[in-house]
Amino acid sequence: MKAIIEIARRNSIFDAARADIAAGGSEDFHLSFESARLLFSELTPARLDLLNTLRKSGPCTVYALAKAADRNYSNVHTDVARMIDLGLIERTEDEMVFVPFDDVEVHFRLAAAA
Repeated sequence: MKAIIEIARRNSIFDAARADIAAGGSEDFHLSFESARLLFSELTPARLDLLNTLRKSGPCTVYALAKAADRNYSNVHTDVARMIDLGLIERTEDEMVFVPFDDVEVHFRLAAAA
């Protein structure tokens, strides 16, 4: 399964879901932001690095993730909480965190030439 992150108008996630259903279904996770500015304010380089570190290390505690990423626990905790809210990280019953995706794709269109 992969996460597809894109820039799209509000509520366009429903358009993507309808297209997936029409195409026979997809297990891909879709996350959209209204602008590139918003996307990159939420998915900072540090957060993307955390996703990669967590994917490599496998399920672990936030403390273990902070150690693996060589970052401050408080900052990692904040980043993990936000990425859980966004759906990019999940938490197990025993409080381990993990990335449920094999791949993350970011899509955005450039403005059309005038």
